Amino acid sequence: MISLASWRETRFEIAWGEVTGAVGDTVTVLPIVVAVAALTDLALGRLLLGFGVFQVVWGLYYGYPLSVEPMKALAALVIAGGLSGGEYVAAGLLAGGTLLLIGVTGTLDRLAPYVGEPVVRGIQVGVALVLLRTGVTTGLGSPRLAALSVAVALVAVALGYRNTAALAVLAMGGVIAAGAAGTVTPRLPTPVLLDPSTLTVSRNAVGATLGQLAMTVGNAAVATALLVDEYFGADTSPDDLSTSMGVMNLLAVPLGAMPMCHGSGGVAGKYAFGARTATANVVLGGFYALLAVVAVDLVAAFPMAVLGVVLVLVAVELGRAGADTDDPLLTGGIGVLALLTNVGIAFVAGLVGYHALARLR
Repeated sequence: MISLASWRETRFEIAWGEVTGAVGDTVTVLPIVVAVAALTDLALGRLLLGFGVFQVVWGLYYGYPLSVEPMKALAALVIAGGLSGGEYVAAGLLAGGTLLLIGVTGTLDRLAPYVGEPVVRGIQVGVALVLLRTGVTTGLGSPRLAALSVAVALVAVALGYRNTAALAVLAMGGVIAAGAAGTVTPRLPTPVLLDPSTLTVSRNAVGATLGQLAMTVGNAAVATALLVDEYFGADTSPDDLSTSMGVMNLLAVPLGAMPMCHGSGGVAGKYAFGARTATANVVLGGFYALLAVVAVDLVAAFPMAVLGVVLVLVAVELGRAGADTDDPLLTGGIGVLALLTNVGIAFVAGLVGYHALARLR
């Protein structure tokens, strides 16, 4: 539950590790945000501002460097064209409302065991395959530029920076875009209230929401709660995190932000880069806000082939996480089904298969 007492427990520390730790949460955020802005009609400034605001809000509220990430299943589908803009926003609101309801009623701890680990991993693999297909198709538009991007990524990996290879390629694309765009004019992003008539609550949107919720329950709530306890000694329950994710999406999505969640990967990334207190969230929130002001002009000029390679790199990392499973056959089957049909069908089929196999064992 959201409690004002948490604000009084916030710790800050002025240290270089808090600055470097802020980078740990950008590894998947920036590539996906730029891709969504470049391939849809959503405004980059509002997307970045949403992340900036809630990095600060949840850092101050929880008192440790909690992550704020895109809802990757929904983002992957809108990037790949599997969801329209109206369906994407509707799915974000559906997910937000469901997470808030689950959180405030304290039911997530009881629901989580029914969504088996192979099902969560299978959806992750499916999302990775969707991103991989989109990335390869996009990259083939300019093979030479794609090859240069791959070379940059390989250099980053060879130097021991595999986790930031996507950021290195994204930075290269940003330099190219800056050169093509010429003078960059800073401008403040203006929140625009959602027009309800643009929402598309379809079977596709509901199915995408189900797939996203599978990942959110397993990774953004349960796994994150375990990780913040291990790293920071935080007594944060999965239901607390579900509540904050619900509040975040119901407030931010109607103002032009993208569907967001917490995530164990972002927490682990921040910790690995040195973050220990809420200072990292404040630093990162300021960085996102700065980008929201100065980087808007770069999206239209961003080279699509470079973006394709970025998506492939994100897909590889997401696929690696999904491959860490106790049941590779079920996980792989769910992933392939998500690629061939959609994540909603894959989630339901995977859930049925998981429980059927559990009865047979």
